[in-house]
This record gives sequence, C-alpha cells and structure tokens, in this order.
Amino acid sequence: MNKPLNIGKNGLLSNNVTLGMLLLKLRTFIALIILLIIFSFITPNFLSATNFVMMSKHVAQYALLAIGMTFVIVSGGIDLSVGSIVGLSGMIAGGLIYEGLVLPMFGVAIFFSVPVIIIITLILGVLIGAVNGFLVSRLNVPPFIATLGVMYMARGFAMIRSGGETFPNLIGKPELGNTGFPILGTGLFLGIPVAVWTLIILGIIAAYVFKKTPLGNHVYAIGGNSRAAELSGVRVNRVKILVYMFSGFCCAIVGLIVSSQLVASHPATGESWEMNAIAAAVLGGTSLSGGIGTIGGTIIGAFVIGILSDGMVMLGVSEFWQMVIKGFVIVLAVVVDQIQRDLQKKAVLQTRNAA
Repeated sequence: MNKPLNIGKNGLLSNNVTLGMLLLKLRTFIALIILLIIFSFITPNFLSATNFVMMSKHVAQYALLAIGMTFVIVSGGIDLSVGSIVGLSGMIAGGLIYEGLVLPMFGVAIFFSVPVIIIITLILGVLIGAVNGFLVSRLNVPPFIATLGVMYMARGFAMIRSGGETFPNLIGKPELGNTGFPILGTGLFLGIPVAVWTLIILGIIAAYVFKKTPLGNHVYAIGGNSRAAELSGVRVNRVKILVYMFSGFCCAIVGLIVSSQLVASHPATGESWEMNAIAAAVLGGTSLSGGIGTIGGTIIGAFVIGILSDGMVMLGVSEFWQMVIKGFVIVLAVVVDQIQRDLQKKAVLQTRNAA
C-alpha cells in the first residue's frame, strides 16, 4: 500500500528538496533546449542542415576531450594539458604527412600510410597522458601543477616541430602512399560526419567502462575517497595513470580530426580548449570534487558549449566577450554543482531524521 502524502512542514520541505534536485539534475538538458530555442529565433539558419552538420563536428571535438576529462575529474584530478596535446598531436601527424620522418644521417625521409600515422599519433597521446599520470600518482605532484607543466612542454614541442610554422595541404601524394587523411575530418558515413561516428563509438565504450566494469567502479571509488579505495584493494596509482592515458588518447583523436578538417596543422591549435572540456564535464554533472559524473551528462554538456560557441559566432559576438561568457558559464556550473551537493546532504539528513 502506498504511503499517504505528508503535507506537513517536513513533507513540504522534502518535496521541495526533491523537486529542486530533479531540476538540478536536468539543468544541462534544460539549458540545451533553451539555447536551441533562442538561437533558432535570433538566427533563422541556425538549425539548417548545413549548419547542423558543422555544429555537430565542433560538438564532437569538445565532447571527445570532455569524455577523457570526465574520467580524470571523477578520479579526483584535473588535466590542463588537453589543448596542448591536441596541438602537438596535430603537428606530429601533419609533419609525418607533409615531410615524413626525416633521417638526416641517411639523407632520406620515410613516409607512412595514413593508418600508421594515426596509430603513431594515438600512441603519442597515450604516452603524454602516461607522463601526467606518473607525475600525479608516483611523484605525488598535484594534478594542477603536473598537467600545467606538461601543457607548456607539449605546446613548446608543437612549436619546435615546425619552428612555429604551419604544415599545409595535408592531402598526401599517391606515389608516397599517404593519401586519405582529410576523410577523418570531412568524410561522411550514412550522411553523418566521421567525427560524430567517432564520438558515438567512443562515448558508448566509455559509458560501458564507467558503469559496467571494475575499472569504472575504481575510478568512482578513488574520486570519492582515495584512501578508502586503497585500503579496499584498489590499485590507486595504476588507475590514475590509466585515466590520464585515456585523456591523452582522446586528445590525440581530436588533434587528428582538427588537422584533417583544416587539411593543415598549426602549433597553436587547441589553445584554451581545456576550459571547454572542463566546462562540458561540469555542466554535465561531473563534480570537481571527484566521485560524481556520467558520460551521457558530459556529452550533453558538450552540446551546450558547442551550440553556445557557434551561436555566438553566428551572432557576431566579439571573441573577447565569448571568453567572458564561457568563463561565467564555468563559474555558474560550479555554483550549481555546489547547490546540488547541499540539497543532497539535506535529503540524506531528512531521510535519517525520518528513520
């Protein structure tokens, strides 16, 4: 038999808390709908097929970075190097296509096929992520400092790779066997961009790992209470290294996609993109305190960031004001996250008192 509705003071408070938590959990989806409505009214062509395809590519980039960032943040860390890894990955891939692997001592240059270049670039991203994880887990460097240092080093290496210049016209040459690179960024499969398919596949895998595997449970456990997780048998250091490696892997994918879209690689690619990744994760419900977050929420958060960015560009909003607005969104997301945590504490206390 259902319990009668409590309409007393405590009952009303409980209902208000429950309603408030429900709205907070749906906040990102509500924000997405509001943005779509506003921009579709202000800009008639905002939801046109052409613009939607373009926006989906941008959203895919933000979402791929944010998926890796979600793993890191849920584990209790942060990764400020993602934008720089994107830039370095693009430069490595672009350099291998444009000039090959130059061996001065032999006076030759080795050119690889595009699949091999992709593998090399992904391995690079994973290795840089491993450096981040090693610094954080083994040397006990605070994640903010460790990834900040790697951010500068990766950006510096990206500049050194070409002397600050761009690798242009990355279409390859048939006689060198390195054609086909632009497909990653501009190709379509069943009318959907390859970049979006990449997001769909990686998103499904990441969500499965988070919810259905011991690794996902360990990531949540470490973010909730690292010491307790260690005492329960979780290999904390190994898991931390793995989440940073996965973040580096996601960055390398984005670096490949961006260079493929532009058919060029520039060392400044990805500057400040770590803020977009963090914002998408936090907007999607990932707590900066660790232990809380979902891949689905992060992807919706990436849609909000991507649509907000593209909408402001279409409206001709100054780049400087775009930075201000994005910063405000990040702060607002953190404030709302704290409000949700406070409401959850109230709900727990009410449950205990009722018991």
